[in-house]
Amino acid sequence: MTEVSLDTDTVRRLREGMASGVLSFPLTSFREDGALDPDGFRAHLADRLAAAPGAVFPACGTGEFFSLDEDEYRQVVRITVRETAGRVPVVAGTGYGWAQALRFARIAEEEGADALLVLPHYLVAAPQDGLVAQLERIAAGTRLPLIAYQRGQVALTAASLKRVAALPTVIGLKDGHSDLDRLQRLTLAAPADFLFFNGAATAEIQARAYATVGVPAYSSAVHAFAPEIANAFFAALNDGDRGTLDTLLRDFYVPLVELRDRVPGYGVSLVKAAARLRGAPVGPVRAPLTDPSAADLADLKTLLATGLALVGAAL
Repeated sequence: MTEVSLDTDTVRRLREGMASGVLSFPLTSFREDGALDPDGFRAHLADRLAAAPGAVFPACGTGEFFSLDEDEYRQVVRITVRETAGRVPVVAGTGYGWAQALRFARIAEEEGADALLVLPHYLVAAPQDGLVAQLERIAAGTRLPLIAYQRGQVALTAASLKRVAALPTVIGLKDGHSDLDRLQRLTLAAPADFLFFNGAATAEIQARAYATVGVPAYSSAVHAFAPEIANAFFAALNDGDRGTLDTLLRDFYVPLVELRDRVPGYGVSLVKAAARLRGAPVGPVRAPLTDPSAADLADLKTLLATGLALVGAAL
């Protein structure tokens, strides 16, 4: 068991980052044969960092954590830590059962990550005591601060969140359920300094709603391919510019969600395809995901051009 204490500097940097920019989830680059492409990932990451994110989250859902082996995971985290060079916090993904999660956590520690995002566990539904025990096991085995991610089969009650937040190194919660009643209860049950952020699919769609219950920070998949749009939305949200928000939502984000919902897995596949349309060396997705059809890719290109035109950027 690892002796742990809270890294308060990481918490401070994350809080500041959440207030200053969107949370960026970079794509993991693969070659056409499916092999990891470290140089492609390095180039993609450098472009994300140039777009001023609040923090970067490598090897998470958008980064296809579920398809990486441990050596590939190590390379992705190592490149991220070296490229960021302390400019923004690095929060690496980890997941599966607690034993496997700790294998990834130790790699992240060795490579210098600042914190971990604990992705929902694999396959099975579990009672609240089990959800808490999963986080307790991970927290006891790594010195890194943890952000829990509730989505799918993971949904904490207020009572469970109190138990989780009492763990010395659990610092926050990413919410992907969009149940604002439940989320409000969670924010009221948590300590005042606990970090929350909106992790809904295409989080901008619900960003205003989340802000009303005290959760203004959010992750942005759009930042992985069109940071100009993501940053324009973030600025408009902070400025209370309803006109810009409505225009971006109506003409770009809502159509993007409608396109995303055509095929399971497009939440990642479309993001990668859009990045490729802009010249990013991210390559294809790995099975079981599939790249978009020709027809969907054409619709994506048209939508991307529309979104970029709205913010005065070029495809």
